[in-house]
Amino acid sequence: MAKKWYVVHTYSGYENKVRQNLLQRIESMGLENKIFKIEIPTETVTEIKEGGKRVESEKKVLPGYVLVRMELDPDVWSVVRNTPGVTGFVGSQGNPEALTRDEYNKIMGVGKPRAGVPKKATSSIEIGQTVKVVSGPFVDFDGTVAEVMPDAGKVRVMVSIFGRETPVELAFDQVAKV
Repeated sequence: MAKKWYVVHTYSGYENKVRQNLLQRIESMGLENKIFKIEIPTETVTEIKEGGKRVESEKKVLPGYVLVRMELDPDVWSVVRNTPGVTGFVGSQGNPEALTRDEYNKIMGVGKPRAGVPKKATSSIEIGQTVKVVSGPFVDFDGTVAEVMPDAGKVRVMVSIFGRETPVELAFDQVAKV
């Protein structure tokens, strides 16, 4: 039987607990030759906090899901299905369906270039909020946020230059809430 990746549905927030429970069950039941690996897909996200401080953290790509590489047979299915925190397998009509290699690679970010690729950024800055520019050529200008672009890690701020509202595109860390 072939080793394949399956997606296991868990209670949201219990992914790490399910992983630990599965590892313990594999060891206690001697299933190391049938269940090979357990993954919780994550990505690094940069969040901009007060004062423009950047904080990197790991976020789950699929909250409520765990990937398990195993040889699926009725015994293994039963062990995984009856693990505390597991609610079932992803598949049709109750039958687990294995991921294709492309699906697994996409979920796990395999093959994505790491260096120089902008990471997702989040910020608590909202449209309509007044902000102060803290760095760059418009430092010390105040403005109103017109657009938030989280994928680019930028905001468009309407700044008054010579008495005229002018849109300026700035990185999250170049502005701070007033």
